[in-house]
Amino acid sequence: MSAVLTDNLPLLAGAPNGIKKLRELILELAVRGKLVPQDPKDEPASELLKRIAEEKARLVAEGKIKKQKPLTESAEGEKLFGLPEGWSWTSLNEIAAMRGGSTPSMSKSEFWNGDIPWVSPKDMHDGDITDSELKVTQSALNKTNLELVPIGSILLVGRSGILKRKLPAQITAVPCTINQDLKAISPFQPQPSYYVQLMLRGTERFILKEDVKQGTTVQSLVYNKLFVRPFGLPPLAEQHRIVAKVDELMTLCDRLEARHADADSAHTQLVQALLSGLTQTRDAEDFAQSWQRLAEHFHTLFTTESSIDSLKQTLLQLAVMGKLVAQDSSHEPASELLKRIAEEKVRLAAEGKIKKPKPLAQVGADERLREISNGWELVRFGQLIELISGQHLGPDEYFDSPQDGAIPYLTGPAEFGEVHPQPTRFTYERRATSIQGDILLTVKGSGVGKTNFVDQEELAISRQLMAIRPVLLDTQFTRYLLLSMAEHFQSKSIGIAIPGISREDVLDTPIGLPPLQEQNRIVAKVDQLMALCDQLKARLNQARQVHEHLASALVEQAVA
Repeated sequence: MSAVLTDNLPLLAGAPNGIKKLRELILELAVRGKLVPQDPKDEPASELLKRIAEEKARLVAEGKIKKQKPLTESAEGEKLFGLPEGWSWTSLNEIAAMRGGSTPSMSKSEFWNGDIPWVSPKDMHDGDITDSELKVTQSALNKTNLELVPIGSILLVGRSGILKRKLPAQITAVPCTINQDLKAISPFQPQPSYYVQLMLRGTERFILKEDVKQGTTVQSLVYNKLFVRPFGLPPLAEQHRIVAKVDELMTLCDRLEARHADADSAHTQLVQALLSGLTQTRDAEDFAQSWQRLAEHFHTLFTTESSIDSLKQTLLQLAVMGKLVAQDSSHEPASELLKRIAEEKVRLAAEGKIKKPKPLAQVGADERLREISNGWELVRFGQLIELISGQHLGPDEYFDSPQDGAIPYLTGPAEFGEVHPQPTRFTYERRATSIQGDILLTVKGSGVGKTNFVDQEELAISRQLMAIRPVLLDTQFTRYLLLSMAEHFQSKSIGIAIPGISREDVLDTPIGLPPLQEQNRIVAKVDQLMALCDQLKARLNQARQVHEHLASALVEQAVA
């Protein structure tokens, strides 16, 4: 293995997706002859190819394999790199027999429930193929075009969406049959199967780029291209050394991966424990001590996007708990604000601007999850807002371009921007509309809890959404309240066929209401801290990019 690679293993493994890329690099170095040194005493691959040709001719003469149809030879320009001394260019068509598969009629019981494994793409995994769920009988072999695939054959998925992820190539440890989505590659002796499998995996990115046909629903390998693709063949002795070295290095990758997983898990638990300590503090002194413990290790703790997101969520929780800014006894208490909100809702209902509010039950003792701060009131969210439920529009009721008299129509969070929605449909219908200043809340589907501010004068909303219209509240504080409730809403939506929350789930949620002046101060503090979190994340991404560029440069040097 290149000294450049071994000397910088920690850097490569620590890059984004580093261990995955390291595995790919090991395989690519292997098939380029850069993983183990060449030995001039090894018999050259050209002699191995002669013996393989003799073995192939013998098997054809004895009727043990079919004579293969001639395929168009690959162009010299398709040979991707120079070969080391002793290596030769070859192709799968030259060194292996190819077998296709099929599915015997499922309606004929004589073909099934035998003892010969029948392998399909779902049986493909990371290890050798030792068995399969379905088995066929000897009758299926005798009466259909199924062939028995010998031990040591390499099974390759040729058709399926699985190609979008990787190129599975497993070795079968038992004689088997295969279905039509697989091909069996049986290397001629004395060619070892494990090196041929490694050869396929080491050139996977070229195969998936150049030998795959894109269909409307699935991808498929173009076998005639794959079978004549040039592969570098090392001497037989070097093949064994390469396979042993790859096994050794993959085991090292496994250990690095386990170590990283343990470290990531420990890091996540530590961050969560310290952040939980903040939300569970009893008083200002306790909070100050917990924050100091966190601050001393800030740059060690918040080194991942997920940890910074956890910090953001904790800051929101602290904000709505009254622990982010100090209370001021000179502020008008929230009880007075609550009276004015109730009066305002009665006035708006009398003017026909909102529906007459239904009375909500008082927050019970069993719902008092925590003590509220001085000057705050524990209320139900519905006491503070007007809630508008979205309505479904049929395909004939909306269109894709603006028209006179039409308003934007928002179907769900897929059209949410970072702050404001970005609708792409329009309608004349006004069955459920939101206005500028409302907060949209996703209430159905996988995005339950996501929010956006409405910046259009009028906007029609679908049943995936509800519009929250604050009454005499700071609008940004109301959105922070909603964001802090996201996990609560998601927990309410679990277990339903189409995940979703009801109007009651939103209206009945207990929340702490601070004085209006404190709401303003909370918003200013949260905005400041969220901006700092975003700066921290930006620096993290910059550092990651630098790390990735360094790792990429080392990889280029290693394969050069």
